Amino acid sequence: MKKALALGILSSLFFAFTFVLNRQMQVGGGHWIWSSSLRFYYMVPMLFLLMLPRRRYRAVFAEIRRNPRAWFLWSTVGFGIFYACITMAASYGPSWLIAATWQVTIVAGALLTPLFYQKTGPGRTGVSEARVRHALPVKQLVVSAFILTGIVLVQVQDAIAVPPATVAPDVRALAGMVLVLVAAFAYPLGNRKMMASVPPGFGTMERVFGMTLCSLPFWLALSAVGLFAGERPTAGQLIQTFAVAVFSGVIATILFFKATEMVQDDVRQLAVVESTQAGEVVFALLGGALVFKDQLPSPVALSGIVVVVAGIFLNALMTKKVDQSDGVS
Repeated sequence: MKKALALGILSSLFFAFTFVLNRQMQVGGGHWIWSSSLRFYYMVPMLFLLMLPRRRYRAVFAEIRRNPRAWFLWSTVGFGIFYACITMAASYGPSWLIAATWQVTIVAGALLTPLFYQKTGPGRTGVSEARVRHALPVKQLVVSAFILTGIVLVQVQDAIAVPPATVAPDVRALAGMVLVLVAAFAYPLGNRKMMASVPPGFGTMERVFGMTLCSLPFWLALSAVGLFAGERPTAGQLIQTFAVAVFSGVIATILFFKATEMVQDDVRQLAVVESTQAGEVVFALLGGALVFKDQLPSPVALSGIVVVVAGIFLNALMTKKVDQSDGVS
């Protein structure tokens, strides 16, 4: 569990590049369609090179042929819809604000738990395996709700900044929050569904490569829409999306998928590993402020960030105590 937790936190550092660089591309005039699609176009050859030793790509192609519907559906959800929404949301606020709102995915991951089953052995027929639906990880959900209160505090500063006479809702800000909420559910749903769809022993690298490949139809269609609308990638986007592809698309995704794979059979520990992504708030805040001079959070928003980070450690502490009482090393 300790190793999975460390990998999760490390992945949040590299994931933070997504929020910082996407915001910078948006400010620089780059369209979100290219900020999102270019990342995956870069990822395909990078990941293929990593799959060349022992021709590991063959196992991926075989699995996609065996179950194409699941691969294309959940890759589109977990990679396509997720990342398109995140890049669109970059136009609605600084990188740390988007990263903080994104932490709703911690609660989303816990709420999605009942959609999955655990195998309990042979069924009544003695042939098919019996399946039991996972129960909600209540303790982790409580801590996730605690983290969510921190996210609310982060968002409060925008409400405070609105003059009392202006009671009409900020449509752009509302749209940005909706986009992040959709992404927050799409990412863990796609990830978990693919973990449940592949056979035991199917590697993390293979899964990331396969999902990247199967999300390409979505990105090609989106790129066609951009070209039809007269949008072209800027020179800055070509460079910055390459950096996002390396740090977030390849390094962070592999680290995070590996961490979740290590604890996929324990929904309690899986919820904890997913909660490590709250570290993105801190890393995005530091990166945005130091590198791109983003606005700093207000004292209220800063207190919310502290609550989010405290929630990570509380979650880890709770899991450690439960593991010790269960005799888990």
